[in-house]
Order: sequence, then C-alpha cells, then structure tokens
Amino acid sequence: MASRNPGTELELSWLARVRVNQPAVLRRAAQIQTQWPVKKNWQAAWLLRAVTCINLTTLSGDDTPVCRLCYKAKHPIRQDLLQAVNMHDKGITTAAVCVYPARVADVVKALKAAGCDIPVASVATGFPAGQTALKTRLEEIRLAVEAGAREIDIVINRTLVLTGQWEAED
Repeated sequence: MASRNPGTELELSWLARVRVNQPAVLRRAAQIQTQWPVKKNWQAAWLLRAVTCINLTTLSGDDTPVCRLCYKAKHPIRQDLLQAVNMHDKGITTAAVCVYPARVADVVKALKAAGCDIPVASVATGFPAGQTALKTRLEEIRLAVEAGAREIDIVINRTLVLTGQWEAED
C-alpha cells in the first residue's frame, strides 16, 4: 500500500491571497450555458469518463450489508450499452465505494469476493457536520483505515470555519 498523505502545515496566507474576478466568472458561466453541448460519440465518451470519477455512495442511517452497492460499482453501466459503444472490455468501474466507517469492512469483503480492486472510501470525523470532539474524529479515521478504507473524506468543524477559527482544535 502507498504511504499515507503526511499533510502540510496550515498556511493562512494562502487564504489571504485568494482573489476571484466575479464578473469574469459570471461571464464564463453564462457563456458555457449558451454553447452547444457535446454530441454523439464524444458525449458518450465524456459520460463514461464521468462514471469513472464518481464515488458510488450510500450514507443512509439504515445501511445494511452492501453487496448490491459493490456489484453496481463494478458494473455501473449495463453491458448492452457498453457493447453498443465498444467499451465492454475496458473495465469501466466507479472510482470508489464510499460508506460510513461501520460499513467499510463489509465493502472491502464484498469487493474482494467480487475480484475487483475498487478503492473503499469512508466519510469520517462526525459526518456531516463535524461536531464531535477532535479525539473522537481522529479515532473514527483510525478505525476506518484499519477496516480497509483507502480514502477518508474528512468533515471539518463548520462552527470553527464559519467563525474563522482555522487553527482551533475544539
């Protein structure tokens, strides 16, 4: 397995240097809406590429074993459609399967049984609001990684962000 992301120190000066040319952004957004969309084979190619960038996610409070979700991640497009565009043998899958930490081990097991190496992602750190204690959030990350998660989608404490307390550790 690749080494973990060591992270970087927070540099608040980066935030101070951010500038957005709002009129230019609005002009470009309006321009994109008036352009002709991609058509035919190019449209199919872009849509297939988009599928490979998606994390297939279930974040329901009543999640149960996730075999069907894993099957869908391995086979996100019907075989007849892939054959119609001659992509049936290209191994089109989703980028990852994303679940709560409690479901990570189930997904790892199901994907292994299906013979595929789609990464497992997990939301952690008190998803969705990040309002749990830092110690608890860090433990949740550790448990998800131990269970086999290769990606952790971290939620930061919204209260601290909204009040500009970037370096606070609750």
